[in-house]
Amino acid sequence: MSAELISILVLVVVFVIATTRSINMGALAFAAAYGVGELVADFDADKIFAGFPGDLFVVLVGVTYLFAIARANGTTDWLVHASIRLVRGRVVLIPWVMFVLTGALTAIGAVSPAAVAIVAPIALSFAARYRISPLLMGAMVVHGAQGGGFSPISIYGTIVNGIVEREKLPGNEIALFLASLVVNLVIAAVVFVLFGGLKLRNDGAVTETASVSASSSASSSASSAVSTSPSAGAGADAKSAPEGRGGGGLEKDREEDRKENPSAEPEDDTTRLNPARMATLAALVALVVAVLAFDLDAGLTSITLAVLLSTCWPEDSRNAVTQIAWPTVLLICGVLTYVGVLDEMGTIDWAGEGVSDIGVPLLSAVLLCYIGALVSAFASSVGIMGALIPLAVPFLAQGEIGAVGMVAALAVSATVVDVSPFSTNGALVLAAAPGVDRERFFRQLMMYGGIVVAVVPAVVWLALVVPGWG
Repeated sequence: MSAELISILVLVVVFVIATTRSINMGALAFAAAYGVGELVADFDADKIFAGFPGDLFVVLVGVTYLFAIARANGTTDWLVHASIRLVRGRVVLIPWVMFVLTGALTAIGAVSPAAVAIVAPIALSFAARYRISPLLMGAMVVHGAQGGGFSPISIYGTIVNGIVEREKLPGNEIALFLASLVVNLVIAAVVFVLFGGLKLRNDGAVTETASVSASSSASSSASSAVSTSPSAGAGADAKSAPEGRGGGGLEKDREEDRKENPSAEPEDDTTRLNPARMATLAALVALVVAVLAFDLDAGLTSITLAVLLSTCWPEDSRNAVTQIAWPTVLLICGVLTYVGVLDEMGTIDWAGEGVSDIGVPLLSAVLLCYIGALVSAFASSVGIMGALIPLAVPFLAQGEIGAVGMVAALAVSATVVDVSPFSTNGALVLAAAPGVDRERFFRQLMMYGGIVVAVVPAVVWLALVVPGWG
């Protein structure tokens, strides 16, 4: 058996173990890189570590560090309430507010599971209170997170664009972002129509009391949800809290407290802008401007901004370092280090030539899209992107398939399926839904995820690959 085939089989074993045993795929990939590098390819440690993605490590740590501070000082809660106030009692707009909110959070640098962990409990509490389909609301949250997930300063965006740059492929950051945004927006619109979004009526106003109570469950059961997901290593870092009831229990308690003591302030006032929150908002804006307008490094910029905030408000950021998405950091660095070993061994070129030998590049492209979607529904979206894009390099180099369209199709196929209950985001949605039959909701999410896996890769292949974009 050839060394290249052994390394591919080891990669398959890594995916299978990570999926079935809930072990961080990055840790498995580091072990695989060491084993394959030393025993199969006869590499020393320096050669194995040559593939370690130091630039992406800094981006992941910096951006999630900054966002952890934003969570700790209440900036994200303030953003949630500001968005909710925009609906002014229009129930029909609530799902779209949640879509936009999660999209905005991931677009400015939140890890997708973190954004879903923040918004999903709020969204599902509103769904229970205003009789909105939990599947509709959950899908809107997840697709919103993925819609914003490939902005040039997002985690997914920087990872994919970094891989494209490292592989010396033609890239287009804006095209990648728009492809994901449009696909997820179209899916969200279809789900909204099919699951009763147009039937929603303003039969109750969204009160400030309701939004405060919903916010109190923003960290509900996220940790336990991630632990039940086979891809729990993907980096959700939510805190545990009592699950929101959605039926008005917390609202009634707060109303009774206010009647007894009308002058009392809420225990956690998330509706006001204090100096720490204003500074954090300014830091998030500064990050966007620095990266987009001045082409500064997103990782180093975000770490610098996070350190400045920590220096000014140490009490808010005391635990921020522990909230960095270390499982995601381990996942990305491990998988890409193993991919570096594969590249150094020549496995990438060998596999690419095998795909090219099919003789029909378009067929090879759609097969890769389906592989990405299927594996990602049960394991890490980021991990599969890190493995598949390099595998597509050899036949992309032939020029018969547009690199920009192919990379976008692979990225969308590997992330749009994260509504599956076996993925981290889907598990978070499942755990955050109050007052539902969880077995039934699980089956609904599983069926919906299966439909997405079956349909979306072919659609993005037709829309992005067949026309030859890039």
